[in-house]
Amino acid sequence: MFDFAIIGGGIVGLSTGMAIYQRFPNAKVVVIEKESAVAEHQTGHNSGVIHSGIYYKPGSFKARFARQGSQSMTEFCQTYGIEHDICGKVIVATKKEEIPLLENLYNRGLENGLNINRIGRDELKEIEPHVNGLGAIRVPMAGIVNYRQVSEKFAEIIKENGGEIRLNTKVEKIHEESNQVTIETNRGTIKTSLVINCAGLHSDRMAAAAGYKTDMKIVPFRGEYFKLKPEKRYLVKHLIYPVPNPKFPFLGVHFTRMVSGEVDAGPNAVMAFKREGYKKTDISMKDLMESVSFPGLWKMAGKFAKEGLDEYVRSFSKKQFTKSLQELIPEIQEDDLIPAPAGVRAQALKYDGNMVDDFHIIMGKRSIHVCNAPSPAATASIEIGKEVVRRIPVQTNLTNRISTVS
Repeated sequence: MFDFAIIGGGIVGLSTGMAIYQRFPNAKVVVIEKESAVAEHQTGHNSGVIHSGIYYKPGSFKARFARQGSQSMTEFCQTYGIEHDICGKVIVATKKEEIPLLENLYNRGLENGLNINRIGRDELKEIEPHVNGLGAIRVPMAGIVNYRQVSEKFAEIIKENGGEIRLNTKVEKIHEESNQVTIETNRGTIKTSLVINCAGLHSDRMAAAAGYKTDMKIVPFRGEYFKLKPEKRYLVKHLIYPVPNPKFPFLGVHFTRMVSGEVDAGPNAVMAFKREGYKKTDISMKDLMESVSFPGLWKMAGKFAKEGLDEYVRSFSKKQFTKSLQELIPEIQEDDLIPAPAGVRAQALKYDGNMVDDFHIIMGKRSIHVCNAPSPAATASIEIGKEVVRRIPVQTNLTNRISTVS
């Protein structure tokens, strides 16, 4: 019998396990992961950016946890010797009509308590000599890290505290009872006092398996990338982002310098036909039918028809993808780009077609469900874990059996 069973061995599930031991040092914890290693999906396909929180609504979990998380993630990497670089980023306006949007974003960043700077064309050229821009916001606290390495360290800490990580273990059924939760898996039954759902791309399904209906559906969006050829990496010194389109809920194609020295260019954002569909040819009829039968998807598609079409054009046309990148760095040519692995974002959609803007946590009787944790969840993972553990009900029989650290 476990005190806590965490479904999902991504960065959020593992950070939650680590946070449990900070509050309940004597707890019995098991992390259940269907893959053969941790961090195999959203975490392992992450661009590796340590975000600042500039984009998010003031007062939201995303804004608060990204700001706090950029600091706690940096401190964690320093403590455990994980390679990272607080290289900073620039958000660049390339057209006159983007200047007011840049100003709005700058004011939002100030509201979120960030130490950022508005810079002009000349200063931008000093920072990023090859970037075409009329002005920019400099975000010095943004950085880069390998989140798979971070997750592996989280997992190591859990095991050092006596926790278990069960790989190749797929949850099939969840029975939430009055005094315990029984989890049926492909490798036997697990009993626990509390289950914490951090299943990412499958979080809505795990909530439904536990008996909780939500007004949202996870719809997977694939982000496709290219890499710059090694001889062209000099074009990018830091992180280079466009001013986001306020009409479209994605950040637009950008340049990300990785800790490995590689430079990613992208992503676009297209609906994936499989929840773990990293290739255009990846199709799951079950996943696809769930998505296309959900009314919220069609309502969202109606709102963003033009923007969505542009994303699909970029998906199938390297030429158009290159043109998008040339808005930021005119020197980029098609031949400079090498195909790179894609990622998939688990985005929760509501029935009305709106995306769930913030991290979303649902409380059950003997369960906690993290039902929306897309970017910047990796940056914010330590803070999300703390928040989940803060919500563990004190009235459960857990506190009668395991000591609590205040």
